Amino acid sequence: MTDGAAEENLVTRQDGLEPENQVLVDTLLFQFDIACQMLDFHLHDLDNGTCLWRPGGRGLHVTENQGVWSADWPENEEYGMGASSIAWITWHILFWWSMVFDYSFGSGTLTKEAVTWPGSAQAVKGEIELMEDKWRSLLTTLTDEELKDSSRTKWPFENRPFYELAAWLNLELMKNAAEIGYCRFMRASLDHK
Repeated sequence: MTDGAAEENLVTRQDGLEPENQVLVDTLLFQFDIACQMLDFHLHDLDNGTCLWRPGGRGLHVTENQGVWSADWPENEEYGMGASSIAWITWHILFWWSMVFDYSFGSGTLTKEAVTWPGSAQAVKGEIELMEDKWRSLLTTLTDEELKDSSRTKWPFENRPFYELAAWLNLELMKNAAEIGYCRFMRASLDHK
């Protein structure tokens, strides 16, 4: 997102929300926009070869079976399991974001097995862009009371104000963007040896 687009969102939000909500929403969207900029930078020219590359020969990855791509699930989060592929990291973004959407705004029945990887770098970029737009739109429509209320906070934790879940989402997105960037730097350094 360009600086102009961020300023445009600010004008739209200021016209639609009560002033007491503005600081909280602006802060969440400021963080979100930075995370999206970093993610978009690392996904920009991502190709299938780099996306499906396994940095250490092992680690979390996606597997295709009869046209459906499923993701590994970690038994633990120890360092010895190896680095995840970008394909797995992008699946993970789809997974946790889909879970938040479903548990906060839907039926709350989605499972990790129902979240599949779309099969290519281009397709996953498209799905992530749709999620970015949907999340931004949802945040701008929530009232101060809704952001401070805990009734929508059902996954990955409960009984916390919704703005804390939104802040967690921003952090998780930034973390995943950094992981993708690190994998890309590793891959590029090997290609230039």
